[in-house]
Amino acid sequence: MAMMQRKHSGGDDDGGNVFWVTMSDLMLGLAIIFITLFVLAMTGFNQKTVQQQRVKMEVAKEIEAELQKNNINAKVDRMTGDLEIPSSALFEVNSYILKPEGRAFLDKLTPIYVNTIFSNKKLSDSIESIIIQGHTDSQAFAGLTNINDQFVYNMDLSTKRANSVAARMLEGTYKPEYNEGFRKMITVEGRSFNDLILDDQGKEDMVKSRRVEIKLKVKDWSVATFLGLKK
Repeated sequence: MAMMQRKHSGGDDDGGNVFWVTMSDLMLGLAIIFITLFVLAMTGFNQKTVQQQRVKMEVAKEIEAELQKNNINAKVDRMTGDLEIPSSALFEVNSYILKPEGRAFLDKLTPIYVNTIFSNKKLSDSIESIIIQGHTDSQAFAGLTNINDQFVYNMDLSTKRANSVAARMLEGTYKPEYNEGFRKMITVEGRSFNDLILDDQGKEDMVKSRRVEIKLKVKDWSVATFLGLKK
């Protein structure tokens, strides 16, 4: 009886060993898969990031050249392709209604901007959205003594300004085949006085702080994208 028990016990030990060997193999396999995916992810991420940056810089150069050729006063970030327009070129102080000069400005700008982006498939395929972002200075308005009230007032103003720009751009004379893609990408934001521009002494530059920016947001990248599981 004792011998039978020992044999039975020995059988349990063998089963346990088989179980742990199987689990060890499984964990090793998972570790190898994880390491492989990690290496692929890092390699793919670096390559894709460099490529996206290169394309954005090329398009920024093209946009800047076209704007200069047409005497359009807009600052282009050569690294990101972001475009900055002084509010004074578009609006009167404390207004979100486009001036006649502002409408004319956007009518010249929009075809150059949209056609340049959508004629470059590498760039347009990598863009998630085109963000039109309104910014104000922190100058106080009469009757608003609380900083939060000032912030909310400027948030409303900056959002309405961004929306006015978006509406005018959608009426632009860019190529008709780009209309749907542009409409699906465009979005508006109001930043109030969250992103002030400072001068060399670290003080707020109120004139430069009042602006509208047009930004490109690149699509997020993931392992699933790299492996072709997600587009």
